[in-house]
Amino acid sequence: MSIGPASSGGEESTVARIRNAAIARFGRDGFAVGLRTIAADAGVTAGLVVQRFGSKEGLRKACDEYALQVLREEKTKAVLDGSPATMWMQMARIDEYAPIARYLLRCLQEGGATAIALLDDVIADAEQYLAAGEAAGVVRPSRDPAARARFLAYQSMGALLLWFSLHGSAATDDDQFRILFRRYVEEVTQPALELLAQGLLVNRSMLDEFLLYGPDPPGESRAPDAH
Repeated sequence: MSIGPASSGGEESTVARIRNAAIARFGRDGFAVGLRTIAADAGVTAGLVVQRFGSKEGLRKACDEYALQVLREEKTKAVLDGSPATMWMQMARIDEYAPIARYLLRCLQEGGATAIALLDDVIADAEQYLAAGEAAGVVRPSRDPAARARFLAYQSMGALLLWFSLHGSAATDDDQFRILFRRYVEEVTQPALELLAQGLLVNRSMLDEFLLYGPDPPGESRAPDAH
């Protein structure tokens, strides 16, 4: 399935086709793959790839930006809408998101500066859409929005990385990865929604104790709030 707007004609179509081919190929084979391979996947010449993106690094940057854009837009929809209709629509499009998920997974597996930069971007985006959710009255306020966004990003990206480290060896081609990705999403969605919607603990005594006696955030002092 398509992972971007590549059906219309002209320059936008060519750029999107190359980018989508790169996302799929990088996700499958890693970032050592050459431009000629990506060009062949996109049905263009390697020279055209360089003409449109400047270099392999420029192509990587475009892939990163698009993958994060898709993630940010879908998370924002889920947070701000929060309706069953939106949830089921996103579930129905799982196959469409699989190449993006595989690309992000490959970035995490790469480790080092690549993974750090990706995670920093995911955290920044999470803080923005959670803030939008707070403003819309659909997300509870946080005493530390940045820390909450960081934790949720660690949870979501870490869960993806761990699950596919355990089960991903069976994903030898795109179709098998889509099957596994759907299995992963179906496995984690219900418990994730339960925790987000209902919480876990029946009282807040541990939180209050930590706020009183735990380490202070820089420039702040901890104290239980009135909620």
